[in-house]
Amino acid sequence: MSTDATPDPYREALAFGQRLQILRQRRGLTQDQLGGLVARSGSWVRSLEAGRLKTPKLPLVLRLAEVLRVRDLSDLTGDQSMTANLFTGPGHPRFAAVRQALNALQLGATDAPSAAHLTARLARAWQARHSAPNHRDVIGSLLPDLIRDAQAAVRAAATVADRKAAQARLAEVYFLAQFFCAYQPDAPLVWRVAERGMMAAQDSEDPHAIGLAAWLTTQAHRESTHLDAADAVTMETLRYLEPLLPEASTDVRAVAGALTVEAGLTAARRGETGTAWRYWDEARRLAEGLPANYFHPVTSFSRAVIGAHAVTVAVETHAGGESVRQAARAEADAIPSRPRRARHRIEQARAYHLDRQPDVALATLAQAHEAAPETVQYNGHARRIILEEAEAKNADRRRRASELAASMGLLTV
Repeated sequence: MSTDATPDPYREALAFGQRLQILRQRRGLTQDQLGGLVARSGSWVRSLEAGRLKTPKLPLVLRLAEVLRVRDLSDLTGDQSMTANLFTGPGHPRFAAVRQALNALQLGATDAPSAAHLTARLARAWQARHSAPNHRDVIGSLLPDLIRDAQAAVRAAATVADRKAAQARLAEVYFLAQFFCAYQPDAPLVWRVAERGMMAAQDSEDPHAIGLAAWLTTQAHRESTHLDAADAVTMETLRYLEPLLPEASTDVRAVAGALTVEAGLTAARRGETGTAWRYWDEARRLAEGLPANYFHPVTSFSRAVIGAHAVTVAVETHAGGESVRQAARAEADAIPSRPRRARHRIEQARAYHLDRQPDVALATLAQAHEAAPETVQYNGHARRIILEEAEAKNADRRRRASELAASMGLLTV
């Protein structure tokens, strides 16, 4: 055989250390920084990348995956049998019906419900999302008909004004669908829904709808590690909303506050601690300008959740002590929404786990599960903590983590 043959780049599989180095460099982290984020030294990372150390055990692999924002563990391990996706859930039983409604093409004239009827159904759907412990199941049962009827209402609109109002309602239906589709096993669908929501919002020319579309799109970009794109959407929308705020409705002001939080969370994800807290402080001032008992039905932005956002900023900047201080300060019971309360508990659990208080973290995740089981089941951070502690050296902690994993349904995915 000729020795001049072009080498096959796929003949030799990448070793764990090579994969770690590529993923670390993609995140812009030094070896010392990565080591510090997983409670190890920079020399440990260097030895791992050079192949002088064996692949770590699963708990540490999971921690590396979270810091590096790796969604599929096989990207890090190279083991295709480890295709566990930390940030995508197993697929809700109602997901197929929702996806079918979103993918269906409706042409021609069809009967459409009245604007008042659609508005009332949307209000009930948001209320159910906040009040039901199994909120995905409830929303999943409502969405297929809501999608079809909201699309029909746009086609049936008789005037330009009616069509704009119908587009705003359709955008809101897409926002609800995006909440449902998040962490489901079809990432392209989430993006299609986000784009449809943005297009409908822009066609409506409604500042509230446009702000909400931007808020959700920013989150999708950040969770996909497209931080520059997240910033671009956030900042452009805030520039659009800012001149409107003096005369704006409470809902529009709340959306501006929610977008300001997103700017802070994106900065925190980058490790820009001062910038992150500056945006959080600005969002706090916006929250204090809202009525005391106000709670935005989509973003949850309010006085009650601003402390919860502080926990996330501290966790995302990997400030263990500060995240625990913020977790102790933020009162979960004041949050009226079950899924938002459960998400706050998850962020508190991340704080305790970051501060090496795994027993408190597990107890806090149990509280989150009690508030809204489906929120915990589809949350990658919660799953990572539970799977890691299921292999802890402490037998009692292993047992409690395993019991929680079983109650969450992690053993079936």
